[in-house]
Amino acid sequence: MDAASLKLGLVGNCAVSALIDDRARVVWCCAPRFDGDPVFHALIDSPEGIGPDGTFQVELEDFSRSEQSYDHGTAVLRTRLYDTHGNAIEVTDFMPRFFLNDRPYRPMMLVRRMRPIQGLPRIRVILRPVIQWGSAQPARTRGSNHLRFVGPEGTIRLTTNAPLTYVQEETSFALDMPMSFIFGPDETLDRSVEDTARLLEEKTISYWRDWTRRLAIPIEWQEAVIRAAITLKMCLFEETGAIVAAMTTSVPEAPHTQRNWDYRYCWLRDAFFVVRALNSLSETGTMEDYLRWMRNIIGQSKDGHVQPLYGIGLESKLTEYMVPHLRGYRGMGPVRAGNQAYEHFQHDVYGNIVLGSAQSFFDHRLHQRAGIDEFALLERAGEQAFAIHDKPDAGMWELRTRARVHTSSVLMNWAACDRLCKIARELKLPQRAALWGERAALIKQKILDNAWSEQRQAFVESFGGKDLDASVLLMTEVGFIDPKDPRFVKTVDALEASLCDGPYMRRYEAPDDFGKPETSFNICAFWRIDALARIGRVEQARALFEALLASRNHLGLLSEDTHPVTGELWGNFPQTYSMVGIINCAMRLSKPWDSEI
Repeated sequence: MDAASLKLGLVGNCAVSALIDDRARVVWCCAPRFDGDPVFHALIDSPEGIGPDGTFQVELEDFSRSEQSYDHGTAVLRTRLYDTHGNAIEVTDFMPRFFLNDRPYRPMMLVRRMRPIQGLPRIRVILRPVIQWGSAQPARTRGSNHLRFVGPEGTIRLTTNAPLTYVQEETSFALDMPMSFIFGPDETLDRSVEDTARLLEEKTISYWRDWTRRLAIPIEWQEAVIRAAITLKMCLFEETGAIVAAMTTSVPEAPHTQRNWDYRYCWLRDAFFVVRALNSLSETGTMEDYLRWMRNIIGQSKDGHVQPLYGIGLESKLTEYMVPHLRGYRGMGPVRAGNQAYEHFQHDVYGNIVLGSAQSFFDHRLHQRAGIDEFALLERAGEQAFAIHDKPDAGMWELRTRARVHTSSVLMNWAACDRLCKIARELKLPQRAALWGERAALIKQKILDNAWSEQRQAFVESFGGKDLDASVLLMTEVGFIDPKDPRFVKTVDALEASLCDGPYMRRYEAPDDFGKPETSFNICAFWRIDALARIGRVEQARALFEALLASRNHLGLLSEDTHPVTGELWGNFPQTYSMVGIINCAMRLSKPWDSEI
């Protein structure tokens, strides 16, 4: 068996998703939503490689090589498999998404279409879904053209025009005509399998291309930006508006470190950056969906405290536990479900709430702009931001055993007050504007007085501290300081000297709960590029950006981390933070359209 890797493609429809490797094997998929029980789990139970259990495979006899790509401007994935005799097949994977009766159609469904493209290839279909985190297999029943997989939480049906006996018994057979596999709701189709699959594919391609066509992309790095935008869109759980940080759990941040976490939830911090990146492309629909979810979060907070993350259905309790019978990605456990960070106090959350909402007060394109009522709701977050702005917290890196007054948290509390001041001006509320302006000024002075280290000649990670941390690069992104300010320029120099390995950048230099970080945190490398561009080092920034783009996988996707020596991707996948960095840096660095046309 070949080793598990992050050479994966993502297909999804803003309700469910799946990860498919470069041999057309579905190795990860949860149901009935992103944070559900894995139906295919082989990615995180792969000590000897990807085996048959917990997968949906199309195995080509005498396999030799593969090619994989997305249809341009879509989330439709095509994998071509070649054998040693010159035979070949193409597998097309997607999850249906389009508008039906003026509503989004996004069923819990994976469609797989297979066709011979050279010779007379022989294939074997392996379909082994699991339940209860891979500890059991669902019961199987057979119909005339379908198999049913029955578990305690529901039933999934496979409907196909392939010989069911061959599929059920995993028998090799000649693929001499197109065949389709519709894996989803336990429902009867109202037309033939092949016609249904073809129609779903056509409508899904049309939806994604219409969506992509409306993006306001830069003239340079267009393909990278389009792929990042589509990936971010797929991380939206549209029903509620939540945006997950990543689709997976427990892919380690670095080999053999136990830095394995469940990222299938909505962090308000990560979601703000996703919204901001898509807004920059004139894609405001995701923001409108997310604001529905976030207003519910604020509304259910009775004492002002807001957690750093919630479940995509507004769940506040995300109890973390280990799944001992799963052996982990490449055998590197533990596998965790839930995330203890919901118990943390991470004070930057209030700034992320306000920043994520601010555009809705100013953008005249929106069907329903935010107004006085929404401002009153945001002020609740602002009051909490001001009340705790100089109190210790776990910080944005979610340290589990140490609390400090983190500069990045205070910075975001300043941003909350600053944006509330600007919103109040827009709403013509001068007294509220004055109040929030005064509070922002007070916090700003505290940061300038307490976060600057004469010894390090840099802004440091905590008040009165001495350790360097990449998060202070956000000072210019949120408008706190002029990027040409000598203190910020010196900070960038110090961070480059301490945290950077070529184009890669670690989060911080001080040891954490697990020691010193080994891998580069991808979003930090993108923050560095943005900072360099802002201070005028554009050529250096462009060179670093090209190097980071080269570290993406073969489909243009990134995980959370990259190993600076091997260049291998680590951490949960695909990571929204990392995909945001691609968009932000391309928008920052690209030449203007009118320079070329």
